[in-house]
Amino acid sequence: MLTRYSQMLSSRIVRAAPLRTAALAVRRLPLIQTRTFLPESMVGRAKLDEKYPDSDYPKLTAAEDPEMNGGYINPPRVKRQFRDPHADWWDKQERRNLGEPVHEDNDILGIFSTYEYTWISPGKGLAQIGAFIVVFLGVVFTVKQVYPDRVSYPREFEGGLIRELGGEGAIRVSGQSLDLSLGQANHWKQARMEGDEDP
Repeated sequence: MLTRYSQMLSSRIVRAAPLRTAALAVRRLPLIQTRTFLPESMVGRAKLDEKYPDSDYPKLTAAEDPEMNGGYINPPRVKRQFRDPHADWWDKQERRNLGEPVHEDNDILGIFSTYEYTWISPGKGLAQIGAFIVVFLGVVFTVKQVYPDRVSYPREFEGGLIRELGGEGAIRVSGQSLDLSLGQANHWKQARMEGDEDP
């Protein structure tokens, strides 16, 4: 039954293969894809040139337009932060007047750009940082010199209190990592094999 079904299935695939290739050949797209369905008279290059002519754009040489911005005359490059905040501005927040030309780098020169700290010179700033480091290291050295030693010396016991702390293989209760020697590990293994609960 299974072999008969597999023969039937393979014969169906063989019979369907020419139909599938014929269907793919019919549905094949052209090599040049159409980008729009609007006619050429509406979206062609001639129509775009008619709607948006380049004649109103000034044709300037490199000498006439050194900044390559279409002949736009920029106002002086002054950050709005440095303008008088108490002057009678039309826009008090941006510190500019109505109709005043805007610099092409207005995003950098505007009032909402990064604030420039000009209240200190770089040399004075480095001197202040150096003074802070010297004072900090001086305080650390002074504390190290006058900090008192421990008032007591750790006690030492004869034999190291091995028996009092649980014996040879006892696990010490502390926050430190456990350093088990090979002899201690073998001692515990032997005690467990003998059936002792507590080695």
